[in-house]
Amino acid sequence: MHFQDMFKLHPATFSFEFFPPRDEAGSEDLYRSINELIPLRPTFISVTYGAGGSTSDLTNRLVLRIKDEGKLDPMPHLTAVCHDEARIRSMLEGYAERGISNVLALRGDPPREMPEYDREGDAFKFAAELVGFIKRFNNERRHSDKRGFGIAVAGFPEGHPATPNRLIEMDYLKAKVDAGADCIITQMFFDNRDFYDFRHRCELSGIGVPIIAGLMPILSESGMRRMAELAAGARFPAALLRAIRRASGKADAVRRMGVHWATEQARDLLDNGVSGIHFYTLNKSTATREIYRTLGASDSTEMVV
Repeated sequence: MHFQDMFKLHPATFSFEFFPPRDEAGSEDLYRSINELIPLRPTFISVTYGAGGSTSDLTNRLVLRIKDEGKLDPMPHLTAVCHDEARIRSMLEGYAERGISNVLALRGDPPREMPEYDREGDAFKFAAELVGFIKRFNNERRHSDKRGFGIAVAGFPEGHPATPNRLIEMDYLKAKVDAGADCIITQMFFDNRDFYDFRHRCELSGIGVPIIAGLMPILSESGMRRMAELAAGARFPAALLRAIRRASGKADAVRRMGVHWATEQARDLLDNGVSGIHFYTLNKSTATREIYRTLGASDSTEMVV
């Protein structure tokens, strides 16, 4: 289902994110998690894309397998780094042929083994340029009575780590929306005040598309530290750190606290009219299922009252 239709049909969307496993054991674990989450009836799911397209083939296979099974609506990620127009067009054509409805367009990062990568050779320097290319691809398909892809882009409630000037950051986000984005999916955050401030700044900048909030439960102290590394600039509120310190040394207590914190974030977001919630699952199902149960919902259709 195209993003525009989703937001007309649902008062809020609920989506889960997965990453492609690198081996057979990981594939089996992932499909076990996916099957456990199917009863929650997510609006869509997303499949990540490694730095510089390093997992593009794995992403493609996972997206098409999920699509062919027909139980979930997958949204693949696409990145600009290390890609030329021909490769992006080829991927879009392949996804279009298999009935994929939406994509997430990102600037992306070069692979870790290429820290000095020169982006001058990339066809798209910024995510807005990639969005514009996908939009032109859509327009070409409309000539054949095809609608084209819904396009999501990334937003950063705590600020983009590469753009410390928050005014310029909003200019960049506005450029992505003006280029044709249908919605924004945010990076994870742990204080809803950051999200509400971000939502207000979008309104002030003339950004009117739906904003989906990204949540990731903290399941361990080591996991929190990895989050801080992966999402540079991630802000952990003092109250959250204090709760983790109370549970320090007790792995199960840390996990319960992390799931409780994310559940309270989700409840507050729903109470304040969020357009959607995007759960970063880390290819696991248990925490997400616990959040639904604690909120009293057996599936996504019961999350909004």
